[in-house]
Amino acid sequence: MAQPSQPDPRPQEETVRYEIIDNVAWVYFNRPDKRNCQSPKLNRQMKIVLEELEFRDDVLVLVLTGEGTAWSAGMDLLEYFRMTEAEGLGAIRRSQREAYSWWERLRWYEKPTIGMINGWCFGGAYGPLFACDIAIASDDAQFGLSEINWGILPGGGASKVAAELMPLRKAMYHAMMGENLTGKQAEAQGLVTESVPADQLKARVQEIADKLKAKDTHAVRATKWAMRRVVDMSYEDAEDYLIRAQEALHSFGGVAARKEATRQFLDEKSFKPGLGTFDKSKLKND
Repeated sequence: MAQPSQPDPRPQEETVRYEIIDNVAWVYFNRPDKRNCQSPKLNRQMKIVLEELEFRDDVLVLVLTGEGTAWSAGMDLLEYFRMTEAEGLGAIRRSQREAYSWWERLRWYEKPTIGMINGWCFGGAYGPLFACDIAIASDDAQFGLSEINWGILPGGGASKVAAELMPLRKAMYHAMMGENLTGKQAEAQGLVTESVPADQLKARVQEIADKLKAKDTHAVRATKWAMRRVVDMSYEDAEDYLIRAQEALHSFGGVAARKEATRQFLDEKSFKPGLGTFDKSKLKND
């Protein structure tokens, strides 16, 4: 007879781990034996880790991935749902806010973010999936909204993520049928940026991170925020917003970067914008 599931005994600090290598922070969901599902402890710890890394000078890019064979299997059914529901509405709201708050922090993170989807990505994992600026999956990853198979709807933003990233007909089928997508299928339907063979996954993510590291940090931050903002705007509103955002960027480090890049292009002839990025090491520090 199968033994009933028990709460995870590991301390909160062990549910997330990270390492910083060459200005890239590799952050791991660290519950591999639980397919990295998100418990209240993990959600609290992830918020702590993200905030600790966000303004570090030695972190230029953040990669979110999973320990073991999964990215994240979604929310922990025992600890996030059953146990909090047993405590009442206050506990439910607390657990929801702990999860949604770090997803929101990640959406508007000061540094560029990459989701390295190395395995299962289900349900509640669509929240952080959407929050990452770029998502690279392994071909054999599995994406699923399985909520329909156990009698609920894809909540917590999961339905919105599918409808936002995928064509409506594909999103509807995905949510209503509860059938999984491979990494390649997820790429074809817009759920992830790109899918590569599993043995090439980390190298591809490293390649993207290295290219992001070379770009002006202020411009990268402004660009990612602009792209998220304009999605829900009319063209006229987006046009006006982007004009103001560019003006703000000029006052936040953008002027120096733009002048130096222009100098390298026009005067030195040392780079071509369509083929690479300018040498930011030549910027003069105030």
